[in-house]
Amino acid sequence: MNIIVTGGAGFIGSHLCKRLVEDGHYVICIDNLSLGSIKNIHHLIEHKQFLFQEGDILDKTFMNNICKQHCIDSIYHLAANSDIQEGSNNLEIDITKTFQTTINCLEYVQEYAIKSFVFASSSAVYGDFREPMGEESGPCRPVSFYGAAKLASEHYIHAMLQQIDCKAWVIRFPNVVGPHLTHGVIYDFIRKLQKNPDKLEILGDGKQCKPYMLVDDLIEGMLRAKEMLKDTFNVINLGVETATTVTEIANKIVKYMNLPDVSFSYTGGSSGWVGDVSTFEYDLTKMKELGWSPSVTSDEAIQRCIEAELQ
Repeated sequence: MNIIVTGGAGFIGSHLCKRLVEDGHYVICIDNLSLGSIKNIHHLIEHKQFLFQEGDILDKTFMNNICKQHCIDSIYHLAANSDIQEGSNNLEIDITKTFQTTINCLEYVQEYAIKSFVFASSSAVYGDFREPMGEESGPCRPVSFYGAAKLASEHYIHAMLQQIDCKAWVIRFPNVVGPHLTHGVIYDFIRKLQKNPDKLEILGDGKQCKPYMLVDDLIEGMLRAKEMLKDTFNVINLGVETATTVTEIANKIVKYMNLPDVSFSYTGGSSGWVGDVSTFEYDLTKMKELGWSPSVTSDEAIQRCIEAELQ
């Protein structure tokens, strides 16, 4: 298949591109490099089944040229704002980078009769649920603009499928960790400690507890879902059944960096920032029904990520 991966030079996108190339697909990686990096895809640049195109999917001339030159079978849309905190400070960020990028991709799907669309959604669409969140849980009440833009995108995808001959897979990501991180608690803690190995500021009370999934497991789950779910519109939670607190992550990093005298300070409050969901749990019944489960726990995923970041 000829596959476009938007945000393909980013953290998750680069891993997805690698896997799709290994599976024999021709991959067109599109990234404006605002968060992504050529370093993440340097090992693919010379591969005959891979093409990197630097540009913005909001640039319709740029995207039309790509779609006209290649007979596109599928789009994996991963490009979005990934800084939830910044989105709280600037309303335009998620409207433009998360929602409008999805609308543009749907226009390309319609214009060029693309038959397959995979959308990277998020646990943030649910909001601050107090029980395990299933795909049919609701009503969804996002507490961040990021989550709201992802949920709006899901609805637009569903509406578009009423008009065109295409199937879509909405993958609701958990917290994902692994090599090539561009943001997140592990990324932030490591850089804080590299600047000041004596003290670490932790947002919130440190008790925030979430499931963290290894990026390789996420990719495997995405591909399994796309292979096995056959409805026109498919939604699935991917995740792990275990979870890790923010303070536990800090302790793992401090131990690996061999910094026994670090003092932790907390900003206080049950969440780290406006729009943060301090604790959540997925209902993973649908994922299990596919006969699939992740290879490592939340703690193990975090440990592998720390080791990869500090090697």
